[in-house]
Amino acid sequence: MIPPAFILVRPQMGENIGAAARAMLNFGLDRMRIVDPRDGWPNPKANAMASGAGRVLDGAGLFPDLRAAVADCDYVFATTARGRELTKPVMTPERAMIHARAMAAEGKKIGVLFGPERAGLENEDVALANAIITVPVNPDFPSLNLGQCVLLTAYEWRRQVAEVPAEVVHMARTEFATAIEVQKLGDHFEERLEEVGFFFPPAKVDGMKLSLRNMWSRLNLTRAEVQTFHGMLRQILRKRG
Repeated sequence: MIPPAFILVRPQMGENIGAAARAMLNFGLDRMRIVDPRDGWPNPKANAMASGAGRVLDGAGLFPDLRAAVADCDYVFATTARGRELTKPVMTPERAMIHARAMAAEGKKIGVLFGPERAGLENEDVALANAIITVPVNPDFPSLNLGQCVLLTAYEWRRQVAEVPAEVVHMARTEFATAIEVQKLGDHFEERLEEVGFFFPPAKVDGMKLSLRNMWSRLNLTRAEVQTFHGMLRQILRKRG
């Protein structure tokens, strides 16, 4: 079973990266990825805070952007406390990690996104995820420290028993498309839609593209479905020519 990769997106303080590493190792996780850290990498404050979990930091992957960090993932969760206008399944950490364990047991690669401390993940980040994890916290004070959020999710991963609902195992056996395959499908659609003038008026272009990206990631497409969509676009282009 491949454990999930915990992906820290644009983290700001080295101390919080170290706290996240410590929380991960507490529950047997060591696959950390770091996207565009504010203070650069490596960070001595992260090592000091890790307190014995330095090997998680030593093995952490450094990525320039989120697309690169999730490129090999079959399924991605985004942690967020804020309401979103993006339509996606919303799960508690417990339910999310039940799904994650089921898919990991079938060899799928799982990613979990954690946003920067000040404001959390942006909509553009969440659009790349398949589902949202939200902790049922006090609505008057919903903000969690990065290390706390990592700890809660890692704990739920650790506590799940091997037995999972049959319907989840059945889905896990499906050959889902990877994140990079879905991203390339999105690129293909955007190129063709640009050619026919779909993105109009200019003021709405960014929102239209974001909605499409969110749709692709939410559909949980199989590799065969992705190839079917590519084939449809190629055939339409040939008929137009």
